[in-house]
Formats: sequence, C-alpha cells, structure tokens
Amino acid sequence: MEKKENLKEEVVNEQPKVEKKKTKSKKDIELDALREENEEMKKELEELTEKALRAVAELENYKKRNEKALTENMKYYNMWLIEKLLLPLDQLNIVVNGNVENPELKNYLSGFKMINDQIFDILEEEGLKLIKTDGEKFDPMYHYAVEKEEDKEKENGIILKTTQTGYLFKDRVIRPAMVTVNEWSEENGKNK
Repeated sequence: MEKKENLKEEVVNEQPKVEKKKTKSKKDIELDALREENEEMKKELEELTEKALRAVAELENYKKRNEKALTENMKYYNMWLIEKLLLPLDQLNIVVNGNVENPELKNYLSGFKMINDQIFDILEEEGLKLIKTDGEKFDPMYHYAVEKEEDKEKENGIILKTTQTGYLFKDRVIRPAMVTVNEWSEENGKNK
C-alpha cells in the first residue's frame, strides 16, 4: 500500500503543473482602461502646461520688446523734423553771421540773429548738439572727410576746417560734419 501511495505521489509530482489562467473580471478590465486613460491625460496635461508656460514667456518677451521700441521711438520722436530744419537753419545762420557794412542792415540782421539763436537754443533743449570739429581728431563716426590738406605744424588726422556743420540728436548722428583733414608724411611729393 505504501508503494501505491508513493507511486501516486510520483505520478502527481511528475505531471506538469498547469497554472490556472487568471481571467480578469470586467471590473478589472475597466479599471486598467481607466488607468491608461489617466496616464494619457497626465501626459497631455504636462504638454499643455508646457505650451501654456511657453506662450506666457513669449508674451512677456513680446511686451518687453514693444516697451523698448516704444521708449526708443519716444526718445527720437521729433528727430525727423529737426533733420528737415537743419539746412534752412544753416542758411539762416550764414546770413545772420555775415559781414555787413550798412548800419541799418546790421541792425535788421541782429534781430534775425537773436531769432536764430533762440531757435538753436530750443533745439538744443530737445537734444540737438553740434559735432565738434576744428582742432579735433578725425572720427569717421562723426566726420565726413571731403578734402585733405598738408600742414606739417599740425598732427596727422586733425581737422583743419569745417565745410558743413554736423549734428547729433541725443546720441545719434543725424548729419556728419563735412571736414578738411590734415594728412602729410615725409614721403609726400616724392616719387619713389
């Protein structure tokens, strides 16, 4: 009998164990589907949050650029008008500073000189500045060389005379000064 029981045990032990397949209940299937949907929604929420943050940052940058542009435009808002007035004002300045022998005409021009000075004072208050020239070192940012002359008593690159006055408006050049620049060397005039 013992042998029979031992044989039974051996047979039972030798038979491959069949695992029971777990079948998911309908509830478990629905729960898994909800979990997957929840994960997808979390990913979508993260993407949308990232897009929203990016859009907010872009909007802030846009606002900053607009504020900077507006500030810049306000700073130079009347530059175009001043630029248009320069040529007639230069001509008026030449006329009122000319040498006149007639005393009546001299009196008449002194009134215009006062008006001319008042106009330039107003423009200076708004930010107009003359570009310094005579005796200054030539600077291509502010000066336009129209002629070269040779004066060995002065340093090379020094402005000798001004052909046309140059102007700055605040920190921008609205018209460079046209100048004659000193340029010489020991080699000038020698054909080598």
